Amino acid sequence: MTSLAKCSLLFLLCTVFFSCAPVRKMESVRSGAYAPGLALAEDVHTPDVPVERLLSDTMMIKDAEGRDLIIMKAVRDENGDMVASDVIAPSVVVASFRNVAERLGKVDLRFDINVPADLTDSRWQLRLSPVMHIMGESVELDPVFITGKRYRAAQLRGYERYARFIDSIVTDTTLFIRKNDLELFLRRNLPDLYAFREDSSRVSDEQWRSAFGVTGEEAVEHYTDHLRKRMNARKLGRKEKMFRRYVKAPIRTEALRLDTVVVAESGDITYAYVQTISTRPGLRKVEIELEGGVFEEDREMCRLPSPGMLTFYISSLSSFAEMRERFLTKVVSRRVEANTSCYIEFAAGKSDIREDLGANAPEMGRIKRNILDILEDDKFDLDSVVITAFASPEGAAAANRELALRRAGAASAFFSDYTSFLIDSLGIAGDIPTVDFVSHGGGENWRLFGTLVEKDTLIAPAELETIRAKMDLSDYDAREASLRQLGCYAHLRKNIYPRLRMVRFDFHLHRKGQVKDTIHTTIPDTVYRAGVKALQDRDYEHALELLLPYRDYNTAIAFVSLGRNHNAMDILQNLDKTPQVEYMMALLYSRFGDDRKAVQHFLNACSADRNYVFRGSLDPEIAILINNYNLNLYDQ
Repeated sequence: MTSLAKCSLLFLLCTVFFSCAPVRKMESVRSGAYAPGLALAEDVHTPDVPVERLLSDTMMIKDAEGRDLIIMKAVRDENGDMVASDVIAPSVVVASFRNVAERLGKVDLRFDINVPADLTDSRWQLRLSPVMHIMGESVELDPVFITGKRYRAAQLRGYERYARFIDSIVTDTTLFIRKNDLELFLRRNLPDLYAFREDSSRVSDEQWRSAFGVTGEEAVEHYTDHLRKRMNARKLGRKEKMFRRYVKAPIRTEALRLDTVVVAESGDITYAYVQTISTRPGLRKVEIELEGGVFEEDREMCRLPSPGMLTFYISSLSSFAEMRERFLTKVVSRRVEANTSCYIEFAAGKSDIREDLGANAPEMGRIKRNILDILEDDKFDLDSVVITAFASPEGAAAANRELALRRAGAASAFFSDYTSFLIDSLGIAGDIPTVDFVSHGGGENWRLFGTLVEKDTLIAPAELETIRAKMDLSDYDAREASLRQLGCYAHLRKNIYPRLRMVRFDFHLHRKGQVKDTIHTTIPDTVYRAGVKALQDRDYEHALELLLPYRDYNTAIAFVSLGRNHNAMDILQNLDKTPQVEYMMALLYSRFGDDRKAVQHFLNACSADRNYVFRGSLDPEIAILINNYNLNLYDQ
């Protein structure tokens, strides 16, 4: 075999080998042999750190064309290419859950996204999207992109082609004018017009037309290359379409956590992801899973298998809340009153009760149900019912007083008979004393009249002022006579007066079995209970609103949870130094930067209650004390 044939065969074998390699790797990815990892970040005790500082391993750079790219902490290799420098051993964490502390209404979720070297390829882009599951909602977090060098080069070529297309669009419309032709025409045929070429700004359009029969705009339009102009306009209208044609996989710069260009495939990549969330009432846990795909050009070649779920259990200072009841002293009176009103319609000048008149049936049925409910109540006995009837103002006031009293008597007789019937039918005649019905006549119901008139939107303002003035008349007959002079009197008679003929029922009861007029008893403080419940649910603003008047330990916890540290300390300093108070003061002094006092109060809490030795690692403020001052020796 000649040397040339050997070289050709070697070249053919290399071509086949390298062309098949990506295919075999893609098959391995599809089979699940290579997959991204999701792990809890290394559990180190550190105080709260702003997210901006935690994300300092990313930076914005410019590519060769001056476009912005977001990459991981990176260096340039000997060829000048950007290479990810965070090729570190991933954190291997067996557990898939962790307790994390809430502080000031925020929680930092820290986890690592691990990409094995075998999962990367120069032609591919890995798009990894963490998904957060929180209280029944699924929220897609900012993605992480791992981009191969050839993939990025193809992207940049697309941008370059699109840039050339944009550069071909003419923005100066004067370039479409055939200026030489226009000038030659003017010089040969319109020398006087050509003389204006040096300073045409002083020549009005009217002067042009007057001198030469055409305007300057018409002359320019005649010597414009309309074909080129239309082609240029067509390009302008195709900008978006051409962008999609040339840039099949746009470089994403917004809502993106990381886009790093991988040149060498010599190691695994780990990205330390930090997501800060705001707590909400009832939040107990957050779950994170990872979704992703492998892309080549603009096509998704395959979906990546999920590496499993991470669970973060949210620990909160609300767990320190004292679950105790507060009680209020309540004075219970033996006698109780209840009242209601109904509108019983009477025939003009009559006082007899007719259930078939107007809306009397449902109104009187409601009073009957009230009486039945009271008689069947196992806490109260009915002593008496005071019935007061009122009349409307038409007619003489004296006659209306008598009429109202007769109507009250008629209502008393009617409901007294009904009550006796109920007592007999229920078989409780021996269990309650006789129920007395007392009749009162309320006369003309001017008080309700004034209330209804003020709320009536159909009465003109001027007439309303007149009515207010007439209400000062002490003589009711004179008052009603003056109302008859108003234009709205017909409205008053039809819509206001009938509502004044009401009957009020005042029920007088006493508590069964109670002899004393008043007794003192204790009942749970429902407001305080609701405040503690809001604290447990981490609804701190509402909890503080309810607990603030009590200024006790739970109030302090609400203050601490909201970051109002000095308010919390003012309360804690005046409380008995229980272990929980000592621990909370240690936490606050740590926030104030007074480590000496913080350590002392922490040790006091641990001396009284060993549980606080283990609790300290969950709270960043205490954890940093334990770490800095080797307080874990205290547990040995």
